[in-house]
Amino acid sequence: MAIRQPVVSVLGHVDHGKTRLLDRIRGTSVQAREAGAITQHIGATEVPVEHIYKVCAPLIGKNKFDVPGLLFIDTPGHHSFITLRARGGSLADLAVLVIDIREGIKPQTVESIRILKQYRTPFLIALNKIDTVQGWMSEDGRPFAVSERKQQERTLEVFNEKMYDIIAQLASEGISADRYDRIDDFTKTVALVPISAKEGEGIPDLLLVLIGLAQRFLESELKKEDGPGRGTILEVKEERGLGSTLDMILYSGVLKKGDTVALGTRGAPVVTKVKAILKPKPLDEIRDPRDRFDSVKELHAAAGVKISCQNMEGVIAGAPLRVVKGPNDPAVRDMTEESNIKVELSDEGVTIKADAIGSLEALAFEAKAAGMPIRKYGVGEITRRDIVETAAYGDTQNKVILGFNVSMSKDAEAEAANHEIRIFSDPVVYKIIEDYKEWLEESKKRSESDKRSEFPFPAKLRILPGCIFRASKPAIVGVRVLAGRIKANQRLLGADGRDAGKIRSIHSGEDTLKEAAQGEEVAISLEGVTAGRQINEEDVIYVDLLESTVKELSTSIGLNEDEKMALSETITIKRKEEPFWGM
Repeated sequence: MAIRQPVVSVLGHVDHGKTRLLDRIRGTSVQAREAGAITQHIGATEVPVEHIYKVCAPLIGKNKFDVPGLLFIDTPGHHSFITLRARGGSLADLAVLVIDIREGIKPQTVESIRILKQYRTPFLIALNKIDTVQGWMSEDGRPFAVSERKQQERTLEVFNEKMYDIIAQLASEGISADRYDRIDDFTKTVALVPISAKEGEGIPDLLLVLIGLAQRFLESELKKEDGPGRGTILEVKEERGLGSTLDMILYSGVLKKGDTVALGTRGAPVVTKVKAILKPKPLDEIRDPRDRFDSVKELHAAAGVKISCQNMEGVIAGAPLRVVKGPNDPAVRDMTEESNIKVELSDEGVTIKADAIGSLEALAFEAKAAGMPIRKYGVGEITRRDIVETAAYGDTQNKVILGFNVSMSKDAEAEAANHEIRIFSDPVVYKIIEDYKEWLEESKKRSESDKRSEFPFPAKLRILPGCIFRASKPAIVGVRVLAGRIKANQRLLGADGRDAGKIRSIHSGEDTLKEAAQGEEVAISLEGVTAGRQINEEDVIYVDLLESTVKELSTSIGLNEDEKMALSETITIKRKEEPFWGM
C-alpha cells in the first residue's frame, strides 16, 4: 500500500526553538531572516526520506521505511495550529512540542497541550537546548544516544534532574512522558527526545522517532489517495510578479494546473480555476525560499505549495480548498457545511472575535469550558459595528469583546472611547479567559459595594462597657461592630424596637472614618438620644432598615452568616410592632 508523507506541526512557547529546530533539519537560516527572529508567518518544508536516511545513518544503518518523508509546518504560535483544519479536525497527522530544558513548561506550552488533546493529535516532545546544561560537551549532528555516553557523570546528573522536573510538570497537565529510548508502549506514553537545535544533537533521534511512529501507528491514515485534491489554506499573500497567491497544504488527493477549485471564505465558497502551482524544492521553505519555486502541472498529497487562482476574493486563512467539477458539485455544498463555524450561542453573553475559523472555535471551546455564554461571534478584526452592538446590549458583564489574535480597526478604536465596554485581547486563549474572569469577579465586588452604598445595610453593634464619653448633644459612645458595617447618617434601632439615634460621625483615635466594618471598635457620635436613657452600656443596637429594601437584601446581595443573622434579628424586632413588616 502506497502511503503519503505525514504532516508534522511544530508547536511550543515563544523562543523555545521551533524555527531553529527546522532550520537545523533542513540546513537553512530562516530564523535569522525573520523580524526579531520570531516567526511571523506559517511555513511548510518537505523533508524527503533520503535526507532522513542520511541524517539518521548512525542509528538505522541500511534499514528503510515506507513513509516517503515528512512535511513539517512551522507556526508563529499555537494559535496557528488550530487554524489549520482538515475535515473539521487538525491538519497535522503528528506534532512536535518543543520545550526549553532550562525554562520548562510555560503558558503557551500549556495551551499547546490543551489544543493537542482537544484535536487528539499524536505528538512527541523535543526537549531543546541540552547544550546549555552545565558541562555538556556537544558535537555537531551527533545522535543523543551517542552523545549521552560522552558526558561526565555530574553533567548527566544535572541533565536528568532538569528532565525529570519537566516530566513532573507534564504529569501535572495529565501527560505521561518519558525518554523515547525507555518507552515500551508509545500509545500510552509520550516520547521525550533530548535535542540541541543549535548544535544538531538529537536531531537524528527526533527524525527517527517521528518517521517510526508514522509508519507504525498511522499507516492506514496515510494511505495515498488519487481522488480530487483536498487542502487547507495557510495564508493569503501578495507576491511580486504573481499578485495574490495562496500558501496551502494539500493533504489528500491530487491537484492539477487548470483544475476547478472551491476556496473557503466567510460566506459561500469561491469557485475558480488554478492558474499556477509553485512547489518549493525539498528542504526549502515555502514562506522564505532560498531557491526559485518549481512550477508543476500536477501535485500529489501531502505537499506544501503556493498557488495562483483566477479569483481569490474573500478567501481566509484556515479555510478549505477542494477540487470540484463546477459550482454545482456536491463537494461545494459539503465544503460550505465544513466551513460553517460551530459555536453554541445564547441570548445573553459576550462577543468573541478571532483571526480564523479554527482559532474562533478554540476560543469558543475554552469559553464554554469556563461557563461563559456567547451571544455573537465573528472572524476578522474588531470593527466599529462590534463596538456599537456590544455597547447597546445587556448588563456590564455582557458588554465585553474577547479577541483572539485580532486587531481593532481605527474606527472601532475611536468608537470604543465613547462607550463603557471591555475588550480582552491576547495571543493566548486561556489568558483571555483568565483576564475576563478576574475582571468579572472584581466587577461583582464593585457592584456589591455600590449596592451596599445605595441604602442602609444590615449591621449589629454593642455599646462597650465604660465607653460612654458624652451623654448627649451629641452622645458619644464606644462600640464594637458585631456584624455588617456602619456609616454616618444611618439611623439605629434598639433591641426593644425604640429609636436609638442617628450616627453623625465615626472616629478611631484622631481619625474620622467613612465606615466601620465587622470586628472593629470605634467611637460614634449619636444625634437624638441621651446615654443613660434611650441607650446604655452593653446595649445591642441595629441599623434601622428600609422595609422596601429587605427583599433585595435577602436575595441579590451576598450576605455573610453574621449579616444574615443581623437582618433576621432586625426583622424580628420590626415585626413586634408590624407583624407583616418586610414581607
